[in-house]
Amino acid sequence: MLDLHQPPATLPAASTAALPVRLRRMRRTPALRALVRETRLDPAMLVAPLFVRPGSGVREEIGSMPGVARLSPDVAADEAARLAQLGVGGVILFGLPETKDPEGSEAWADDGIVQDAFRRIRARDLDVVTIADTCLCEYTDHGHCGPIDTGGVVDNDGALTRLAETAVSQARAGADIVAPSAMMDGQVGAIRAALDAAGFIDVAIMAYAAKHASAFYGPFREAADSAPAFGDRRAYQMDPANGREAIREMDLDLAEGADILLVKPALPGLDLIAAARSRYDVPIAAYQVSGEFAMIAAAAERGWIDGRRAMTEAVIGIVRAGAGIVITYAAADLATWIREER
Repeated sequence: MLDLHQPPATLPAASTAALPVRLRRMRRTPALRALVRETRLDPAMLVAPLFVRPGSGVREEIGSMPGVARLSPDVAADEAARLAQLGVGGVILFGLPETKDPEGSEAWADDGIVQDAFRRIRARDLDVVTIADTCLCEYTDHGHCGPIDTGGVVDNDGALTRLAETAVSQARAGADIVAPSAMMDGQVGAIRAALDAAGFIDVAIMAYAAKHASAFYGPFREAADSAPAFGDRRAYQMDPANGREAIREMDLDLAEGADILLVKPALPGLDLIAAARSRYDVPIAAYQVSGEFAMIAAAAERGWIDGRRAMTEAVIGIVRAGAGIVITYAAADLATWIREER
């Protein structure tokens, strides 16, 4: 009969000497962890989006994106100088024009809002890469990325001419890189041909190759005043469920002359970043979009998470997946934190 009052037999101690590997050895101190860290952030790999609006001396905060503002061209140049001082690698400009029309003609106007900002930034002779978002949605009165045909559909081939004109105008104003984001078929080829014909053979193209019709763009549309007046963009932006199609888009954009491939949004597209990195020998960029940024910022404001650690971890994940360039609204903060830890 089992004696419930008898103490249990003493079990032999596990032999710790038999453990073949002790991974915790290299996690013991901050210095050890830093020494063996596999993925390292550098300010030079970050790109900060800037929203440029009319006026002078204007900094207009954006409610859904804490710490992000719409800037007049002079203030945008000041901000670019601050970012350059922090070591941030680049700025990408989005324009909010004074007026809009069905064609989006302010996008390619030589005195347009983004062109003005580029010239002011160039005048500062800053050590920062200037990137232009090349699209029409911020400039059309209907909010779509190209002109609307008689059937009420975005005219893909009609948009190509406007996008090419926009890219040339942006290059003329001082853009180092143009970044077509309209997701029109053939846009990279049309832009490359137009840039070359205009003598801008050294201006690079960063293709929004895998840009999904994402729910994470909401705060951006407030910031850029670019929400469609009717319908949505799912007829030309990609279905978020499609990964193989994203690879086809990348193949086509490279064949048309893209120099950099961009995945957007970043965190839902980590698999595509990794696939692009393993497949192509070109720089891979990723866009941590407004919704990704806003979720972390909002949770941090409420004290639910450590904002600094969460934002850093999110961007490290994007880089670990394979991105060498990250567009993020947290670029200035990340650059500051990186410098503090050195």
